[in-house]
Amino acid sequence: MADNLTWLREDDRLILRGELDQETVGALWEKREAAMSEVSVIDLYAIDRVDTSGLAMLLHLVQIGRQGGKHVSLAGISDKLTTLAKLYNLPADLIPVATS
Repeated sequence: MADNLTWLREDDRLILRGELDQETVGALWEKREAAMSEVSVIDLYAIDRVDTSGLAMLLHLVQIGRQGGKHVSLAGISDKLTTLAKLYNLPADLIPVATS
C-alpha cells in the first residue's frame, strides 16, 4: 500500500511529501493549477518514492509553471529519480535542478 502524498505551499515553494506514484498522483492532478500558482521551486526532499507516473506529474508541474511565466526548478531530486529520467532519455532542461 502506498503512502499518502501530501503537499503544502510555503511562499514560492510547493513541498511534496510521501510517495509520488500511480496510486497517489490523482489527487495532485486535480489540484495542479492551484498548487502551482506562483511556485518557482518544487521541493522533493520529503518524497520517498517516484515512479513513471510521478515523473510525468513533475514534468507537467514544471510545464504549468513555465506557461505561467515562472522558471520552476526541482529541489531534492533523488538519485533514483535522476536515473529514471535518464532511462527515458529526457533532456536536462525538462528536469530543472534547483541550485542551493
